Amino acid sequence: MSNDIDIRVHVACKNILGEGPLWDVEEQRLYWIDSFGNQIFRCTETGTEVESWDVPANIGSMALRRQGGAVVSLQTGFHFLDFKTGETAAIHDPEANLPGTRLNDGKVDRQGRFIAGSMDMKEEGPNGALYRLDADLSVHVLEKGIICSNGPCWSPDGATFYFTDTWSEEISAYDYDQATGTPSNKRCFASFKEIGGAPDGATVDEEGYVWSAAVYSGQIVRFSPDGSIDRVIKTPVLKVTSVMFGGPDLDVMFVTSMARPPLPRFPEDGPMAGHVFAIYGLGVRGIPEGRFQG
Repeated sequence: MSNDIDIRVHVACKNILGEGPLWDVEEQRLYWIDSFGNQIFRCTETGTEVESWDVPANIGSMALRRQGGAVVSLQTGFHFLDFKTGETAAIHDPEANLPGTRLNDGKVDRQGRFIAGSMDMKEEGPNGALYRLDADLSVHVLEKGIICSNGPCWSPDGATFYFTDTWSEEISAYDYDQATGTPSNKRCFASFKEIGGAPDGATVDEEGYVWSAAVYSGQIVRFSPDGSIDRVIKTPVLKVTSVMFGGPDLDVMFVTSMARPPLPRFPEDGPMAGHVFAIYGLGVRGIPEGRFQG
C-alpha cells in the first residue's frame, strides 16, 4: 500500500451536513447529500457537472434503485425520489409517532435490501432504531435503543455486517443472514476510545478492511478484519462524516464533511469544512455499491 497519498478538494460545496457519498459504477457518478440542506448532489469523477435535487425534509441517506430513481431516508420516513421530476413519494414512516427522531445513515446489502437506522436529533437518548426496507416495501425492525445510527456496511462476502451507534464509541460486527437480511451475534469490532472522535460513516474495501470516518477528530481509520488499527489518515477538516471508494477503478476515496455542527456542543472547523474531498494513492480498491431492488 502506497504512503504517497494526495488529498484534494473534490467539490467546494460548503454542505451544512455533508453525508453519504455513493459512487455508482453504472453511471460513473458520485452522489452525496446535505442532511440539513435537504439536498442530494451528483457529479463526475473529476468533480464537474454538479447537479442537485431538493427533498422535502432532512435527509439521512439514499440508495439508487435498479429500476431508476432512488430510495431516500428522510425525517418523514422512507420515500422514493424521481430524478427526472424531482418528486418524492412516501413509502412508510416507521417513527411517525416520534417527533424527536429522524432516519439517518443507510446502505443496500448484497441482496438489494435497504438497511437504514434512525437517530435522536439531540443525540442524547437511545430513541433510534435500525430498519430493513425489503423489495416488497415492507419495513422490519432489526435493533432498538440506538442514539445515532451510522456506518452500515458489509464484508466482501456479505456474511458480516458492520454498524455503529456513534456515541457508543465503537463499531459493532454482526453475523448477517443473507437469506433473510437479519443480523445476529452482535459484538464489538473496534473501539474509538484511543482514537478520538466518534465513528461515523464507513465502507469496506475489497481486502475486507473497514474504513471509518472519525467525526470531530479529523481522521479516517482503516481497521483490519480482526478490528485492529491498520492505518490512520489525517484530513484537512475535523468534521469528516463519511467515506466511499469510487472512480473508474474504485481506488479513489471520496469523503464528505460538515460546515456547521448540528448541536452547540460540537467543535467548529476550518474554512474547508463542508467540502467533499478525494483521496488518491491509497493503493486499495473498494467494492461496487448495490442498488435497491424494490
